[in-house]
Amino acid sequence: MSAAAADLELAAPALRDPDAAAFNVALVESMRGAGWTFPPASVEQLRDLIRLGPVERSPRARTLTVPASADGPAIPLRVLDSPRPTGVYVHCHPGGWTIGEVDTQDPRLERVVGASGMTAVSIDYRRAPEHPYPAPLDDCERAARWLLDNGERELGATRFVIGGESAGANLALCTLLRLNRERPGGGFAAANLLYGNYDATMTPSQLAAGDDFLISRRSLEWFYDQYVPDHARRRDPDVSPLYADLRGLPPTLLSVGSADSLLDDTTFLACRMLAAGVDCELQVVPGGEHGFDAAPVAVCLEAVARIDAYLAAAASGGA
Repeated sequence: MSAAAADLELAAPALRDPDAAAFNVALVESMRGAGWTFPPASVEQLRDLIRLGPVERSPRARTLTVPASADGPAIPLRVLDSPRPTGVYVHCHPGGWTIGEVDTQDPRLERVVGASGMTAVSIDYRRAPEHPYPAPLDDCERAARWLLDNGERELGATRFVIGGESAGANLALCTLLRLNRERPGGGFAAANLLYGNYDATMTPSQLAAGDDFLISRRSLEWFYDQYVPDHARRRDPDVSPLYADLRGLPPTLLSVGSADSLLDDTTFLACRMLAAGVDCELQVVPGGEHGFDAAPVAVCLEAVARIDAYLAAAASGGA
């Protein structure tokens, strides 16, 4: 609890990093200038916007496929192998359940492989609105289950860590909760969750987020409408894990920026995890926005280094 309290002190407004604040303003203005407005003209228009610019694809990336079954279609897995894997990092990519693409994650996963020695596997789950809840989560659960059962044969490793960012953090945590009903910790040694959406009915920081945030209240409303059009389901723990029984989850690192509209989601979740007896670390990045791990700012780079150290420890059994 003391580590969490210390990080929250660093997030006090007077101590927010000025370089991070300047980066955030420039980022929001550039995205708005490129057409990042809500509601968008269409899902396709928003996906086209996200595809702008070069995609850095790893030369080592390959595809594994979870076979189709009575429970769902085949699921592609994008794999970045470690030469001598210490474990498997199972990754749920970001994108509001709607716009993210698995092959845009290669730079992030290359970093994870280099820092931890784990082989990284990102799940190419179906996306809303064509496939709303529960399809994306069903895919993540089935892929995670398949990796737990077949990881030693397919990837040469028996230790598993799960993680994700934004909507991917939601999917990773909800996957853990489903699997946790059957095996201790869901079969995972640790979890790494960055700036996730944990309450689709909206926490106070979500409700207060104006257009000066990268992820505003209006954009959050739009993403929730795509993923969970049935408002009656939005407080279901399978959608909003802030309301779930969190007992028995594996050690977890939670990271969020203090300038993120999803700040409350992570800090509230940390309190609930600690109350449930979960070994939980909370990292609040002073002045960090949504997606702080991509910001070339000192405080954000330091936070990424802490995440990498956590993953390395998890892979070696030290988390």
